[in-house]
Parts: sequence; structure tokens; C-alpha cells
Amino acid sequence: MQNECWGIILAAGQGRRMAEATGGEAKQFLRWKGVPLWWHSAMAMAASPAVHGLVFVFPPDRKAEAEAELFKLDKSNNLGVRIAVAEGGYRRQDSVRHGLEALPAGCARVLVHDSARPFLSTALTTRLAAALDDNPGLCGVIPGLPVTDTIKEVDGDGIVAGTPPRALLRAVQTPQAFPVEELRMAHARAEEEGWDVTDDASLMEYCELPVLVIEGEAGNIKITNPQDLAMLTENKPLLPCCGYGYDVHAYGGNRPLMLGGVEIGGDFLVSAHSDGDVLLHALMDAILGCLTAGDIGHLFPDNDPKFEGISSVVLLDHVMHLAAEAGLRLCHVDMTVIAQKPKLAPHAEAIRRNVARLLDLPLEHVAFKATTEEKLGFTGELKGLKAVALVTALR
Repeated sequence: MQNECWGIILAAGQGRRMAEATGGEAKQFLRWKGVPLWWHSAMAMAASPAVHGLVFVFPPDRKAEAEAELFKLDKSNNLGVRIAVAEGGYRRQDSVRHGLEALPAGCARVLVHDSARPFLSTALTTRLAAALDDNPGLCGVIPGLPVTDTIKEVDGDGIVAGTPPRALLRAVQTPQAFPVEELRMAHARAEEEGWDVTDDASLMEYCELPVLVIEGEAGNIKITNPQDLAMLTENKPLLPCCGYGYDVHAYGGNRPLMLGGVEIGGDFLVSAHSDGDVLLHALMDAILGCLTAGDIGHLFPDNDPKFEGISSVVLLDHVMHLAAEAGLRLCHVDMTVIAQKPKLAPHAEAIRRNVARLLDLPLEHVAFKATTEEKLGFTGELKGLKAVALVTALR
């Protein structure tokens, strides 16, 4: 059958960096839900209507053992696609090259995937294959996510040499989709010219061939460090969740008006036990909602003297620590302040930027709005202000 699309599942690494944490077992052979990690990737890829077959690349010294388990698993949980097995090489790119050699003659497109990403979704697999089909001029399609940290280039002595614009950077993932012949050509050239790369898209880049980056998935995480193993021992994939927060503060107190950690100033003082930042209070409640961990009144009681006048930024830092401990990954924040006065439009961008900084989120994933209640009710009568926040996350 011509013009087929196959996947190559790379499961040939030695796992030296995590040997101590795994008891010497290579991470792709760790058991999760009763089967090795590489099988989870296989199930996700095989479920895509775009995929016609899979090549499994195993370490030479474990090929026979792994191949026997592969066919045993396929017999009891049929993948529904054709299967081939290849021996891995010394480097990742050697393993990919061996996997390419095992593809059938009718295979025109290939998806190369690292089995250390066991949370791969079928939807991402299908989107990559479709993007390659829809853009015949491309020589590759890869998934990527915006970079949230500022990246520095350094010289050999560790001195900063430059700061690339973060908006132009992407953290790339696998699977990566390519036309088979172009990828084979790139690997052949890498062998001839001695290139050493960490992913196949880099080979295309060296060959000056166009590769498109599409939106990846936050849940498509690679098991890299010992702490990542917690995602397997808990036996839980990352699932979407959301939290909603609402808070109110009255005017007429003695606290300067703070919103999102930004001092607004002016004539409107708020009444509060802490610093009275109504926006951060709503935001914290929304994050706690994702954790099903109550509210800030439970964590920071307003009758506890140690929280008297405390900065809400400090309280938010504690909530973010709880979120990190629970494995919560914030994705997007949408916030609204309801106040008749003061006018908040001049402060909107500063608030948005500061919240993005506090949450370590890209600016494009932090929304802030201000509105009034047309002189009606509590806010319309200038008795105080309100804030609401909606947080979406993965847990």
C-alpha cells in the first residue's frame, strides 16, 4: 500500500541519568498501569487513523525480550496496525536511522516519537500527520510550546552572550512528522558530515529544509529527571481542571489600593486584614479551587495576627508552592475587577504583566479586564470593589 504513514517509537536509550532512581532500569521499560512506558506511546499512536504501522526500536541486548513482550501485548490488546522491530544504535539518531531502515517500501511519511513521553495523545498524533499532508512544501511538522522562562546564551566561561526574544522560542516535543525520503536523506548527510543532534528536526534545519512548528500539548511531558517519576507512581495522567475565585473589599479602611500586586494609589483606601489586594485574593481562591483545597480564609484566617498587613504576593507565593507540590500546572488565567472608581484602564497592562510574572505564565495566557456595574449596587455606590478570577490548569 502506497503513501502510508508509520510511527517509529524510540525505546533504545540506556537511561544512565536516572539509573539510581529507577534501580538501574531504563526509563522506557518502567511499568506504568502494568505495562512498559513504550506500550503507552504505541497505543496512542496506533489509535490515530493516520497511522498504518509502528516500528519499535529496542536496545540490542534487550531486543529479543522486548519483542516477545510486544507481541504478547499486541495479542491481548490488539494495536490494529502492522508492527516491525529494529535494534537501537549508540546515539538517538542512530536508532532513528535503524528505524527508518525497517519501514516498508510503501511508507511515505513517518512520525518519530520518544517513548519517554508516555502521555502522548492520539489527537496530537493525528494533527501532526494532517499538518504534514496539508502542507506539501514542508519537510517536517513538529509540536512545540511557548517558552515561559527567559533564555540566556552564554560563552564557554558562563558569561551571558545574549538573550534571544522569548516570543520566538519554542520548547519542542515529539512525535515529529516527516516525509520519509527527506528524513532518510538528512540522516545520510549527517553520517557523511559527522553531525550530532538531539532531534530529527535539527537535521532538517542543517539541511536548510522547512519545518513547521504547531501547538504541542502541555501534558505531553518527557520523563527526564528522577522527580518526574512521581507522575508514574501516582498512576495519574495530567487532566484539565479549572478554579473560580471571587472576593470583595470595602472602601473606607486604611490600606492603599493594591490590585495584582500593583499599587494603584489615589483616594480609595480599602478595609482589610492583609493588604486587601482583592484581585490576588480572587486569584488565590481560583488556584485553590483547582486543588480542591478550600479558600484563603481557611489558609490565612483574618483573625490571625501574623497575617496583619501582609502582602498578598507573599500569600500567593505560598499558594503557588502548594500548587507545585500537588503537580498543578497553570495554563491560563482570566481576571476581572468590578469597580465604579477609580479608573483602572491606565493600570491594566501593569497589572497583567505583574500577574504573569508572579504565576510564571506567558503574557498571552494572562487576561485582565476592568468594568463597572453602571452605578448600581455595592460597587456602583462606591462602597467597595470586587474581583473574579478563572484559572485553567492541568493536574
